[in-house]
Amino acid sequence: MSRDEIQDIYPLSPMQEGMLFHSLYAPDAHAYFEQSSWRLDGTMDLPALEQAWHHVVERHTALRSAFIWEGVDHPLQIVYRNVTLHIETRDWRHLSESEQEQALDAFLAEDRAQGFDLAFPPLMRLAILRLRDDALQLVWSHHHLLLDGWSVPLVMRDVMTCYEAYCHGQTPYLSPARPYREYIAWLQSQDRTAAEAFWRERLRGFTAHTPLTVDRHSAIETDEYGIVQHRLSADATAALQEMARRYHVTLNTILQGAWALLLSRYSGQQDIVFGATVSGRPAEIPDVESIVGLFINTLPVRVSVDPEAR
Repeated sequence: MSRDEIQDIYPLSPMQEGMLFHSLYAPDAHAYFEQSSWRLDGTMDLPALEQAWHHVVERHTALRSAFIWEGVDHPLQIVYRNVTLHIETRDWRHLSESEQEQALDAFLAEDRAQGFDLAFPPLMRLAILRLRDDALQLVWSHHHLLLDGWSVPLVMRDVMTCYEAYCHGQTPYLSPARPYREYIAWLQSQDRTAAEAFWRERLRGFTAHTPLTVDRHSAIETDEYGIVQHRLSADATAALQEMARRYHVTLNTILQGAWALLLSRYSGQQDIVFGATVSGRPAEIPDVESIVGLFINTLPVRVSVDPEAR
């Protein structure tokens, strides 16, 4: 890289450092490879769609970032002035519907296996798969280091705004985007000594992780996983909602309580600690809800479970 190619250089957030470590430690696991796939019905202006995506990449610094870790004291993220978003197009209109489904499954697996080279931006790519004259499949892949789930609809909103403008031959109008650097600067201004003291006090007396003896397989040893879906009945859902209202808590709080009980039953322990993901967007940063980047954090939740309590 040359100096002229670089717009900015700054450290990683703690969450980014953790993701980078695990991505390098287990490069074949693809734990932080994010892949979204949408079917879009209707006649699309493909040049306008591609132009919209290019504009959004130019707009948000997080989408033009790469990461370096060798030859530096601490990992750094490099924001490039210009990057070229790779957009692949495939025409599957000659395939039957079942053949298209098979082709899509194969493409998604191939895309995941390709992964990303974290030192070379952009750490995202797009695929436009033509299904019919009036239907296409859009596949957007990116590394989790760039952004969180909150940021995804922000990116898509900008893409759709730009797409609509380009379809009408207009220049998109978007309010200036605040850079992700503002969050990194906020993090660096925090009192880490006070934060450490806070968490040491909250976790005092807890010395070992909570064992889950129902399955001896370690998640670190394999990237295999499964998805189980269970739909609650209307009566059970209504009862949970009524419980949440009665105790003035959210359904998520009830779910975390159930998880704490489950861990206590399986581990045989009463002092339970597990991680909970939070949005991590500090109100002190102006318009923080509109910034594209990785803000999420995982915080320890400690629950004292009384085995005699109902």
